Amino acid sequence: MLQFIPVVVLMILFFVMMFGIGFILNMLMKTTWFPCYLFVIVILPVVVYSLWNRDQMTLLAHLGSFQLVDYLTGLAGLAGAFLSGWTIKTLRIKGFKMF
Repeated sequence: MLQFIPVVVLMILFFVMMFGIGFILNMLMKTTWFPCYLFVIVILPVVVYSLWNRDQMTLLAHLGSFQLVDYLTGLAGLAGAFLSGWTIKTLRIKGFKMF
């Protein structure tokens, strides 16, 4: 049970961080889904590539070496980016012009 608490804290941290960054990017760039695309196309591949030791294993073996906590953290970050886009879209529909 005690090992699960840091995982939950890490997931909440990545969710809030990506929500905040995505919300600010959406406000500044007047986009809706840009943070989701940025997360999937830029951030995840950069993290995977930077941690990959190309001398010791193939890319598929490297992706298989990630643990459940790594995937949960990535999914929490993606959920935060998605929710920031959904929030901006909802605020625009309700008539808030600043978003």
